[in-house]
Amino acid sequence: MKSHSIPRGGNSSWLRGVFAAMVLLSLAAPAFAQLPVIRFVRDPDPAPEFKLKDLNGKDLNLEASRGKVILLNFWATWCGPCREEIPGLVALQEQYKNGLQIIGLVVDDDDEKEIRNVVESEKINYPVALADGKTRFEYGGIAALPTVFLINAEGRVVQKHVGLYNSALYEAEVRALLGLPVAAKIETFQDEGDIFLKHADRAKALPGVDMSHLSPEQRDAALHKFNAESCDCGCKFTLAQCRIYDPPCQISQRRTAEIVKELAKAENTPPKEEAKPAEQAAPSASPAQSPKRQLKQ
Repeated sequence: MKSHSIPRGGNSSWLRGVFAAMVLLSLAAPAFAQLPVIRFVRDPDPAPEFKLKDLNGKDLNLEASRGKVILLNFWATWCGPCREEIPGLVALQEQYKNGLQIIGLVVDDDDEKEIRNVVESEKINYPVALADGKTRFEYGGIAALPTVFLINAEGRVVQKHVGLYNSALYEAEVRALLGLPVAAKIETFQDEGDIFLKHADRAKALPGVDMSHLSPEQRDAALHKFNAESCDCGCKFTLAQCRIYDPPCQISQRRTAEIVKELAKAENTPPKEEAKPAEQAAPSASPAQSPKRQLKQ
């Protein structure tokens, strides 16, 4: 068996080197554990196509950017967080222009002059267009702004972000999809209505719905009812979809709570005992079989 000996005359320096390496490894392990996590949808759906005209009258669609990562940004000129993230998007488009295409779709704002003013003042370097109702519906209605859909080079939606996010997150996701080095851990998840509402039937939990006291069978029954019953708030969604799409909705929250209560009550109610049939009277003993007569005999 071969052994590795410590070099003579350099014991202290060699030990210092080993100690330094051990320190670096001990520091690297927790550092890796603390890396930020980026998450992409497992088996993502194709991004809904649209055919719009940008502010310059040019055709705007997803097909023209197939092969690139697409960051589809729904925003409005009056939306403070939307305006705040624009400089980061501009820088991102400039840095990764060979592999990334950002598209800005304006919603709830039809003042083209104001939109042009914002585009010019912010020096927006990616196409901007007004989103029509059909496009908004295809992407889930766009309940809040800004809303960003991240689309991979194959044209599939791998992530959705609602609200203002640090542009560093977008950059990490774009780099990962482009196959570039990224200082983050990559995880995948199944879409349970977070990306597209049509997948709400996969959800095991819903915002604002407490099913912790239900049995697994009751929970499955509740989720079935949530996906089978429509919400009466006017959203035209199921209760499950409404809870995901609009968590503050009091109508879907109240109705789902009622369903949970009904199922819990049904489980805790003891079953009614069935009425027992009246016992038939035992036939009287014949004189020949009467115990008393037998004793007298």
